Amino acid sequence: MVNIVGLGRKNKSFPNEQMIPGELKMDNSFAEAIFNIERDRPMSWFLKQKDRLTALNTDMSETMVHKRILRKYGGDLEHSIRSICIEPCSTEDYINAMEDITTRTKIGRNWYKPPMDHKKSGKTILKPNKPHYKAPFKCHKCGSTSNLANTCPKMARINEIEIEKDDTN
Repeated sequence: MVNIVGLGRKNKSFPNEQMIPGELKMDNSFAEAIFNIERDRPMSWFLKQKDRLTALNTDMSETMVHKRILRKYGGDLEHSIRSICIEPCSTEDYINAMEDITTRTKIGRNWYKPPMDHKKSGKTILKPNKPHYKAPFKCHKCGSTSNLANTCPKMARINEIEIEKDDTN
């Protein structure tokens, strides 16, 4: 058997020949495709995977194609689809069951949303202006609220020494 370069898997469909580049790319794309509820639509994803598998393995039966595609769902989603569709089922039954499960339940969804990176999205987030209390401005020289210290009409008294006068004469 011949090893496929890159993934280290063996080519089972053609034991004496290597895969042509188009088939290798299609096989890699099927191997990497995993259903994600937030990103993929059930019908288009299922049909795309079915087309990839039938193009790679023309002699594979429809039930084997369905089994290999169902393995790509993983976990609870795969189990719930298998419990609804008892084999042998058509492609239409699998797609209908998958759409029902993904729209009506939260099976297969993430429990938390990943943090948003606003730098990548390009959206600017405007924070609402909060009214905050401002104390009235006061002059430091004279103490009035009508002017500030830089425009105060009273002159600053620097180094002024007050001398007390005695009235005891």
